[in-house]
Amino acid sequence: MLANLTTDEKDAIKILDYWFIMEFLNQQSLKKYKEKEKMAKQIRYDHFLHGGDYNPEQWLDRPDILKKDIEYFKKAHINTVSMGMFSWAVLEPEEGKYNFDWLEAVINNLYKEGIYTILSTPSGARPKWMADKYEEVLRMDPDRTRRFFGGRHNHCYTSPVYREKIFNINKKLSERFGKHPAVILWHISNEFGGECYCPHCVKRFQDYLAEKFDHDIEKLNKAWWTTFWSHTYNDFSQIEPPYRNGEFSIMGLNLEWKRFTTWNMTDYMKAEIAILKERTPQIPVTTNFMKEYDGLDYHKMQQPLDVVSWDSYPRFHNDEESFSDTMTENAFDHAMIRCLKKEQPFMLMESAPGLVNWHPFNKMKRPGVHRLASLQAVALGSDTVQYFQWRKGRGSFEQYHGAVVDHLGTDDTRVFREVADLGGELKKLKDLAGTVVKAPVAVLYDWDSLWATDGMKGLAESTRNYIKTCRKAYRNLSALGVDVDVISSEEDYSGYSVIVAPMLYLLHPHVGERMKQFVEQGGHLIATYVTGYVDENQLNYLGGFPGDGLKDLFGVISEEIDTLYPSDRNRVHFAEMPEGEVRDYAEVLRVADGTNVLGTYEQDYYKGMAAVTERTCQNGSAMYIAARLDDASMQHLYARTLKKAGVSMYKLPYGVERHTREADGMRYVFYLNDTTGPQIVSGVEGIDLLTGEVIKGILTLEPYGVACVKE
Repeated sequence: MLANLTTDEKDAIKILDYWFIMEFLNQQSLKKYKEKEKMAKQIRYDHFLHGGDYNPEQWLDRPDILKKDIEYFKKAHINTVSMGMFSWAVLEPEEGKYNFDWLEAVINNLYKEGIYTILSTPSGARPKWMADKYEEVLRMDPDRTRRFFGGRHNHCYTSPVYREKIFNINKKLSERFGKHPAVILWHISNEFGGECYCPHCVKRFQDYLAEKFDHDIEKLNKAWWTTFWSHTYNDFSQIEPPYRNGEFSIMGLNLEWKRFTTWNMTDYMKAEIAILKERTPQIPVTTNFMKEYDGLDYHKMQQPLDVVSWDSYPRFHNDEESFSDTMTENAFDHAMIRCLKKEQPFMLMESAPGLVNWHPFNKMKRPGVHRLASLQAVALGSDTVQYFQWRKGRGSFEQYHGAVVDHLGTDDTRVFREVADLGGELKKLKDLAGTVVKAPVAVLYDWDSLWATDGMKGLAESTRNYIKTCRKAYRNLSALGVDVDVISSEEDYSGYSVIVAPMLYLLHPHVGERMKQFVEQGGHLIATYVTGYVDENQLNYLGGFPGDGLKDLFGVISEEIDTLYPSDRNRVHFAEMPEGEVRDYAEVLRVADGTNVLGTYEQDYYKGMAAVTERTCQNGSAMYIAARLDDASMQHLYARTLKKAGVSMYKLPYGVERHTREADGMRYVFYLNDTTGPQIVSGVEGIDLLTGEVIKGILTLEPYGVACVKE
């Protein structure tokens, strides 16, 4: 019978058989995993992990360097290294022939010195033999061109062959090292990213859509509004991804492709994790995210992980923004990653102790900045400070990427001394390990709204800036001295006093009801222009924006939105605060009875009309800010709401951050000076754990200085 089938039909059967088998194996693995009593759900040690990405396979012909590394690890207070991430070609030089002896020797030598290993699976970069023998493991670009071998993220996560090869090597690794006392964490792949448009991925996308829309093509046509331009589909098999030279004008298609990419990579992650959990359920698993990377929804991807980690590489000392703004942007990123699993600490998996090699300008960190940035991560909830990389390579793409040990090869460089000094300070903070941040305020950040606003055909391409708008909300709240979470709109709002929803353009199902309940239960909600324009399929709400019942909650309807050119300005008059400046966007509102108008426009055809409103509901309130206002005005409005909510605020000098970690009744308050001059903070009481100094009211911070005050 099989002999009469076409090649495509045979391939399809192979794929179906593979997915059936893999799903069965994954389910069995997870079942056994759940049956184990001893499961690792998070990292809880009695100290901070301090280490970096270590690549001894690059130096196997230099035992003197490997020996020197151990000496330097101890001098720098390194207690953990990550290995194996890019080692596949050394671990499996030929298909089915494994070489783990060198890795075991290194792990053993480190363990003898009290240095533990985060063992990476090598799925972040595949060997050449695989690409040569199995073309399907290579990705296809949006023009359906198959890539050649090269780079890192150049493999297809759908490919049955690729998944099979990962299964094989991960099985071998877990069997060999799963019970080694030095191995404390699995790290799968590396910086997931990219898309693949190969036939495997296209077929899986079609199946994904069929499942989502109940195998009813008319449901999809209606959700995607495909009657426009006569783009109606007759069958799910007709649907193609948004090819570069194909269909990219259907907003629903573009959005679902993004969602599918996240879903598919998460499915791949689950398969890789299941292999490891089958044999090592006691070892937690992570992967390293990349700030608010716009290609994947980390809210979805974090679910199968035991602990979240990320790679932090801010562009310090640039010409576009102040150093303080760069630090605050990085703080937002830390908070966003932390809140993926906010009940536990996160991991700073990578950071540059000096420079990187891929920024437009690869500038060295100034003295003191490494300490400041590292302790910022700790202040915001990280239990680790780790680096890429430990030792600079002699050649290839990252030969000039910063490292603890430079090409000079000595331990007397500025960077090495700063790393060693920080390692010593982390020991002073060991009591903080396992503590968490408990913020009374949250900023809503959704990848769906990011994707939808980026792809919308309206407003202004250069000023929509969804991410930047969310960061500004975080920055202006943080300037008031409050701890701020960054969460998804689909999360539980209980426990927060204030929720800020900047430009929540797309509303997931039930978000409107969740917001209404939050306000009715005494919470205080602040939303802005461009909120609630479309539903989860990017169909506009009818009956006025914001949709999903929010126009009743806020007591407003956005009738129009004016897009301002960069040179355009307007102003808002407030009764209780100074005038505010309007840039970029201004909505024209209809205001319902019972809604309090806090500010009105001063210019243009909507002069005198409402720009900022507030509606009370029982003990809660819902504020709507219809225009993009200046930072000072936003801080005034936030402060007004925080005061109403009973949230404590702290007066901070410009450029000073305040963050709190707590557990078991203990509070540890960090103060960070993001300026080049000394700063004085008043009202501080406690012991600075970094210096041992008793603070009685006045804290003096040196330039780039940090204090950790145990209250």
